[in-house]
Amino acid sequence: MDFNLIEGFSWWITAIEIPVLSGLFWLFWRNKNDVDGAIQNIREALMEFRLDVVQSYAQSSDLKELEMRITSHLLRIEAKLDTTALKTEALKSKK
Repeated sequence: MDFNLIEGFSWWITAIEIPVLSGLFWLFWRNKNDVDGAIQNIREALMEFRLDVVQSYAQSSDLKELEMRITSHLLRIEAKLDTTALKTEALKSKK
């Protein structure tokens, strides 16, 4: 009876487990290669996107010009607020 059990066990390993395990190994290997290829494609797309962003991004000279315009507008607003505050003080001191 022991001989039949060992013979059946070896048949099971030979006929079922080795093909199943080799198939699983092949699936994992293929999946790994597919994922590696997808990651490489994503990296290439990201590099192209970065290049596009760099080419179409605002230049530092444009940013400096915008900063100067905003600063001049803020200074004008501040000057108007100062004159309004001085007028308000003058009116309060007269009363």
